[in-house]
Amino acid sequence: MRPGVVYHCAMTLRPFHLAFPVHDLAAARAFYGDVLGCREGRSSDRWIDFDLGGHQIVAHLDDNARPAGATNPVDGHDVPVPHFGVVLTMADWQALAARVEQAGVSFGIAPHIRFKGQPGEQATMFFRDPSGNALEFKAFADDAQLFATALPVQENAQ
Repeated sequence: MRPGVVYHCAMTLRPFHLAFPVHDLAAARAFYGDVLGCREGRSSDRWIDFDLGGHQIVAHLDDNARPAGATNPVDGHDVPVPHFGVVLTMADWQALAARVEQAGVSFGIAPHIRFKGQPGEQATMFFRDPSGNALEFKAFADDAQLFATALPVQENAQ
């Protein structure tokens, strides 16, 4: 995008589909179903469909699945790459944070407010599923900040 150009998206949001590897389908079923509260769809002995906030994610069995180890610095934290998740309402984000903590899941990046007082301010948390896939769940007090165009001050510094 050119500087000064405002991006407007006028479309109906459609569900995305994401397939990802897991090393244990029973552990994936317990984590995504019981801990995250995802409704289960179709399944076989090699994969399971889950409803993650209206989006179709599919855990595919891969006995050799290994988590990626790359990170990028964001607002003072090493954010795991790749990762996926959903933007929740603030109330749902808070409830999920409590449910994940109660389940004994370790946070890679504990629930906190990122970019406080800046464009794109958001609540965020990171954790991994039993196969090591990184997930991020976030929420905005103001959903209009989802696509804020100004980078926080420390991100602009060269």
